[in-house]
Amino acid sequence: MTTWKRPQYIGGAIQSVLDQTFTDWEIVIVDDGSPDNTAEVAREWEKKDKRIQYLQLKHVGRIAIVSNAGLRKAKGEFVAILDDDDWWLDKQKLEKQIGFLEKNPDYLGCGGAYVIVNGEGKETGRFMKPQSDEAIRRVALYANPMANSTTMFRRMEAGFYDESLPQFADWDFWLRLGKNGKLYNFPEYFSAYRMWHGGASFNTNQKELVGSAIVIVRRYRNDYPRFWLAFLGTAAYWCYARLPLFMRRRMNAFFSKTKKFLFSGSGS
Repeated sequence: MTTWKRPQYIGGAIQSVLDQTFTDWEIVIVDDGSPDNTAEVAREWEKKDKRIQYLQLKHVGRIAIVSNAGLRKAKGEFVAILDDDDWWLDKQKLEKQIGFLEKNPDYLGCGGAYVIVNGEGKETGRFMKPQSDEAIRRVALYANPMANSTTMFRRMEAGFYDESLPQFADWDFWLRLGKNGKLYNFPEYFSAYRMWHGGASFNTNQKELVGSAIVIVRRYRNDYPRFWLAFLGTAAYWCYARLPLFMRRRMNAFFSKTKKFLFSGSGS
């Protein structure tokens, strides 16, 4: 779990792990140098449960670097990702995913569906990612085929996030895993994904996003199908990133939901 300036939400994310039916876990919380009381909140949780570890870094502002710090601390065979402002809805999430990966050694990772909520936790939409490995590959160059806070992967097979990418390191991570093995998404709602004014989708440098998307689409052009359609989508994104800020803010939620609907398999 990486965190930065979300002390009001991180407790809910941690509690959703404590509520899991599978109990042989550790939480590695990596703080990207939050200037607020995030450290105080996280350390209180650390005191409550010896399975929780808190690691505070100097602020680097790059999620790949922060995530890799957590991966280096992780000891388990499997790693699950949970963003600090999200939470797990399904109390059997870990149990189901570990069971699947243990029974299917040719699969390197798995994820699931998610519910979108606003800053107050009110549901605003539901989306499923493509389920089978074949379906995942068909959309892999359009957008990340795995919803980050629903995922689990084999630690020893995964390696690390590409720290040269300023954005979309998780997308690159899953495409690299998909080159080496199979992926799967459960048709079940595993996580609540919070879209709010303080979330990454509202505050990320759009030009950095576009630049990273171009690198990723080109990097995997020979590994996944429909490169030219993906490239055209990236070009459209490039145009969007150059709109005035007030227009992008108004259009952000609409385009984010539209992309999720078109490229995530199904939605409602």
